[in-house]
Amino acid sequence: MEFDLKKLLRTNILNLQPYSSARDEFQGEASVFLDANENSFGSPLSSPYNRYPDPVQLVVKKRLSEIKGVPPQNIFLGNGSDEAIDILIRAFCRPGIDNILLLPPTYGMYEVSANINDVAIKTVPLTADFQLNLEGIAEAIDENTKLIFICSPNNPTGNSIFREDIETVLANFGGLVVIDEAYINYSRQKTFIQELTEYSNLVILQTLSKAWGLAGLRVGMAFASEEIIEVFNKVKPPYNINQASQELALEALQNIEQVNSWIKDTVQQREELIKILGTLPYVLKIYPSDANFILVKTTDAKAIYSFLVERGIIVRDRSRVILCEGCLRITIGTPQENKLLIETLKDFPYSTNNV
Repeated sequence: MEFDLKKLLRTNILNLQPYSSARDEFQGEASVFLDANENSFGSPLSSPYNRYPDPVQLVVKKRLSEIKGVPPQNIFLGNGSDEAIDILIRAFCRPGIDNILLLPPTYGMYEVSANINDVAIKTVPLTADFQLNLEGIAEAIDENTKLIFICSPNNPTGNSIFREDIETVLANFGGLVVIDEAYINYSRQKTFIQELTEYSNLVILQTLSKAWGLAGLRVGMAFASEEIIEVFNKVKPPYNINQASQELALEALQNIEQVNSWIKDTVQQREELIKILGTLPYVLKIYPSDANFILVKTTDAKAIYSFLVERGIIVRDRSRVILCEGCLRITIGTPQENKLLIETLKDFPYSTNNV
């Protein structure tokens, strides 16, 4: 099926005249700004936060361009990846008419954003080993399917999706294929960013919340063709990334060595935690992980979860999620946190009666 962005896009978005902010209309250097109705006297803070931030975050994008190897015009920055997800659904899916395809178990915000926008959801569960059901996907797609979301490494399962299967979907689907790579820094699988020039229907989501340790700033990234990025910029709020987040993100992006060190430590801690958890009698299975968390199948997830909560340790109970029955999702902590987790789990009052 041939990809045609204009046919895929909602007509009202295609014809939309976006809001033009003061900082959109003027770009360059100036000493006196009397265009945006700001408080010209300043702010109570030391930094000049009385001024509106760069609406397209060009300085941050240039630094990301150097790191990711993709031009700034192929980058969108959002208030977390959640903003990018919402914009994709709002821009391309007609409420009450179009649908998106989800592959559960997967990240929950795809479904939430679709429901908020009154967009129908089709689901094709992953296989027993958490890979794509290509036949099921092909059968589920119809003329109103606009987006397919593929999370790889997947949340909550932790595994990477087979690359060749993703390429099969990209090559045969006429809508947008959105690959959510929030955990790609921990993965042995390389990013799909290098494939942007090969697939015009490819959108890649990444974030500064995970490996970069900036969850509190809410800075997400989308990489796509310049044509698709223009749609993002057309629909987004005028100043969606605040000045403080831009400044702090730029500062963090100068410290790749520190981040790479944390990634190495996290992967090492992940493997050690997997080895020790595997010795516990109530742990039935630990699924392979390319992320900074592991999915652990137990004899009684709810009881173990409650036991940990009572001792001030919070993990995620995923036992009600399809294909994750009896499972806990455990984020990889510091060595001290992981040690405390193990020591506490060893005190869990397990007996064969728990089975």
